[in-house]
Amino acid sequence: MARVTEPGNGLVALSPLRVSRDAVFAVFAFNGLLVASFVSRLPDIRSALALSNESLGFLLLATSVGSVLALPFSGRLVDRFSAAGVVRAGALLVGCGLVVAGFGATVLSWVPLTAAGMFVQGVGVSIWDVAMNVEGAEVERRLGRTIMPRFHAAWSMGSILGSAIGIPMAALHVPVAIHLLVVVVPTYLLALRFSTAFLPAAAHSAPEETESPGQRQRSAWTEPRTLVLGLMVLTFAMVEGSANDWLSLGIIDGYQVPHWVGVSGFALFVICMTAGRLTGPVLLDRFGRAPVLWSCTVAGLAGILLTVFGPNLGIAAIGIVIWGIGASLGFPVGMSAAADAPGRAAQRVSVVSTIGYGAFLIGPPFLGTIGDHVGTLRSLLVVAALMVPTALTVFAARPPRAAQS
Repeated sequence: MARVTEPGNGLVALSPLRVSRDAVFAVFAFNGLLVASFVSRLPDIRSALALSNESLGFLLLATSVGSVLALPFSGRLVDRFSAAGVVRAGALLVGCGLVVAGFGATVLSWVPLTAAGMFVQGVGVSIWDVAMNVEGAEVERRLGRTIMPRFHAAWSMGSILGSAIGIPMAALHVPVAIHLLVVVVPTYLLALRFSTAFLPAAAHSAPEETESPGQRQRSAWTEPRTLVLGLMVLTFAMVEGSANDWLSLGIIDGYQVPHWVGVSGFALFVICMTAGRLTGPVLLDRFGRAPVLWSCTVAGLAGILLTVFGPNLGIAAIGIVIWGIGASLGFPVGMSAAADAPGRAAQRVSVVSTIGYGAFLIGPPFLGTIGDHVGTLRSLLVVAALMVPTALTVFAARPPRAAQS
């Protein structure tokens, strides 16, 4: 339970903290809803622009490039304008980018305008992502217990809702631009409303008592722990992202099953990953970050191996379950660890996010190239191999001594 104390010593009363906590849950869900709404209409965008799969892959890089370019500046934006202000700006950019991309693809059939909209969306997603993670980490710190994985579970639930809305929209042939506009407007207004319940801006800019003024000027890019956390998040992002991009196709190609079975395999992964994020905080609070994350690396490795080498689809399904659980905690716990010391949380989360999001740039084309040579399913063994060095990086997630005291 959150502590209640006198004003001015870094803590807030229970009720406002609960309101802020619920607001963070909502903002994570809204982000996932918008992202999934766009992804659910990618087949229609591909058809409208008459793109091949390879060309669509290059078009999708517009979003990734926008995200990666904006991430290094996101922490400074939060420091200057507050997490709530950056969430509002990010939601506006995402909404405008999605509508422009949908209009460019399905109304004008113009690739450059579609790419421009996707680039703007990518910028918005990245700054929104950093801001809500910074806010979530501060809420978690003040609660005195682990909750960040559940915020990320809210993102997954939002993405499931976005996909659930997108399926009938696509089946009814609702124009992409209209679909996105209908989703974007209320979601943006709700994001504005809920962000007003965030903690005061001063909560994210308190100086760290354990650092001298000279140390506080040092760039977060030069901090060994922050960089190792970034590498940890990158590898866990690969474990998660590879399933997003290739699991359905891997099941279809590797086990010679219908398309719906492959999609069901991915749905099973998402459900298990979400369940892991909902239940993980109990284990994290009881056993600590490093042991739990180390177990996640083992689960990720074992799950991928069972998925790839399973003698039948039933064993592969068990592998998917274990894989989803193994992928569930690395990313959110990495965000929490980056924000352990509140004074520079925004900058450190920005650095860790920048490194971690590199997985979404290099992962799809890298695995796609390998898949052309060894098969889609076998290409996932590269991700399994990454779990070996990842098992060493998880120890950086342990709270610093100052944060533990």
